[in-house]
Amino acid sequence: MSVEFLSDEWFAKVKEIRESAGEVEAPAALADLVINIKVNTDDGEKHLSLVGGMIEEGEHADAATTLTLPADLAKRIFIEGDQSAGMQGFMSGQIKVDGDMSKLMSLQSAQPTDEQKQLMKQIQDITA
Repeated sequence: MSVEFLSDEWFAKVKEIRESAGEVEAPAALADLVINIKVNTDDGEKHLSLVGGMIEEGEHADAATTLTLPADLAKRIFIEGDQSAGMQGFMSGQIKVDGDMSKLMSLQSAQPTDEQKQLMKQIQDITA
């Protein structure tokens, strides 16, 4: 069953997937990385964060960087794993960055672990 990206049900399913996976090791470049993400949707602004390479609902107090971007672009980058969409979005001004820009460079070079890839596949499978 697929649920709409960024809906309350989607966040609940993502949390369920993450919790069922237990402790997931992140690459060193992602282990301490915390980034807040504001996503502009038709229903207003949604807030999520990347913490150690994993998606969490809401903003995180320890984030040194905040991205603001449209929902379709957020889905392409964070769900579909389209890194070129991120670069294109940044270059075209669709992605706004507040805070420490160097934190984004960590994202660009980090390679997810097999466990993280499996989790992302599960999240992709439930995302409409």
